[in-house]
Amino acid sequence: MSEHGFASADALNTALAQNICRRLQDGINARGKATLVVSGGSTPRPLFAQLATAKIPWEHVTILLADERWVPRDHDASNEAMVRQNLLQDQAAKAQFMSLIPELSDEASNLQEVCSQLDQLGTFDVVILGMGGDRHTASLFPCAEEIDTGLSTLDAALMTHPRTAPHTRISLSRRRLEDCHWGAVHIVGQKKLEVAYRAMTISAAAESPVAVFLAPKGRFELWHAP
Repeated sequence: MSEHGFASADALNTALAQNICRRLQDGINARGKATLVVSGGSTPRPLFAQLATAKIPWEHVTILLADERWVPRDHDASNEAMVRQNLLQDQAAKAQFMSLIPELSDEASNLQEVCSQLDQLGTFDVVILGMGGDRHTASLFPCAEEIDTGLSTLDAALMTHPRTAPHTRISLSRRRLEDCHWGAVHIVGQKKLEVAYRAMTISAAAESPVAVFLAPKGRFELWHAP
């Protein structure tokens, strides 16, 4: 696993934003378009603020979430609302956004539509994951009955029902998240970093979902700051 530690969250977010933009630009130069997968929560908001002002051709970038809560877009818990308010602003307002809940209808029809859209996107250019205190990432929760499926299915996405967190979720699968040119797990805070290190010592993937993306054979880099 490649690890990048920084003295402050500001330094981390500046370096990570620059790295993301460079890789998106590389994708645009090579293929005429690029995709960026991001995560919800409070940790990425300062990163999003830096990305929003970056001067790259955002009109050629598609942005989507690694997971979403099964709530309306105007709900306080909506990751999409947070992304629209913090990332799809300024320069980045020109980007295309792919919703994981194109219509809040029944789960099966929504999931089918999202999987179809994901299959059309091809390999992602950049995937940025977060991590919860229970070692979950995206909405691949250790406590969810669907965790083994999420870590093994060839489907692009699945519905999950965590027992220790509110709301039904839709999450990209491990297979789909790993189908990327570059990925990182973005962590701020010493306690979370300790959780990440501990996660990588747990051999059972279902008990430590974030670890499958990190050491020793995971494809994602760890970017962190106190």
